[in-house]
Amino acid sequence: MLLKDIKQIFHQELDLQYGKEEVTHFFYYFVESYLGLPRFHLAIQPQWIITKEEESLFFEGLAALKLGRPIQYVLGTTSFLELTLRVNEHVLIPRPETEELVRWILKDHEGSRSKIKILDIGTGSGCIAIALAKYLPLAEVEAIDISEEALVVAKQNATKNEVTVLFKQADVRDIDIPQKEYDIIVSNPPYVLESEKVSMENHVKNAEPSRALFVPDKHPLLFYEYLAIVAQKALKKGGELYLEINQLYGKEVSDLLKEHGINDIEIRQDLHGKDRFIKGINLAQ
Repeated sequence: MLLKDIKQIFHQELDLQYGKEEVTHFFYYFVESYLGLPRFHLAIQPQWIITKEEESLFFEGLAALKLGRPIQYVLGTTSFLELTLRVNEHVLIPRPETEELVRWILKDHEGSRSKIKILDIGTGSGCIAIALAKYLPLAEVEAIDISEEALVVAKQNATKNEVTVLFKQADVRDIDIPQKEYDIIVSNPPYVLESEKVSMENHVKNAEPSRALFVPDKHPLLFYEYLAIVAQKALKKGGELYLEINQLYGKEVSDLLKEHGINDIEIRQDLHGKDRFIKGINLAQ
């Protein structure tokens, strides 16, 4: 079968569901992943023929996309700050916003020759912890998650990217908190309100792990309350807390952190101009 015919079938089957431009991206992701060919290959080889085995892969991927499965799960990989990460339904798909959070930390510690200790809470795929370990080679990085299945993925990603991260299974709501041990604590906790589901795309709310995404409307700061307690106790004096936040609750998170001795608060916007990140310094003894 000709590769260009596969492309035409993708558009016939998926354009109404995803839009023509998005389907084109999907198709070329498959070309790169399944065939190992660059995106421009079809333009210079319009009569390229694929094997029956390759054809089957494309149609299996097409069927998964029709069911609303995210393409990152279909391919089993995604990219994060130029790192390749394995992902499946046990972990959230890393977002560009979380890349921004990590870039903030990297910028703050650019050129640092100090050995720092970092804790990533709710690591999921390990994207934050692994990127920090990769780009801050002097850092000692630990990461926790409540999900044993997520930690399997995170450990595989650390091995794949040749970094050392100490992973532990733990729940931030019930954790043995070390005293004044860390220079940096970072977290991208669940912060999407249950009521916000109605405005979310189906492939996000139906495919990705709900407990890593959603919090009750009546308790929007649920995980930030626990994070503030952990940060107050576990950060060294002068240690830094970096969090991703719901755009609606920047002030509330800021006030909460101040109540726990986390001050010098800075809130930053994401690329869409929404309050998305917060940083604070532990000034408590």
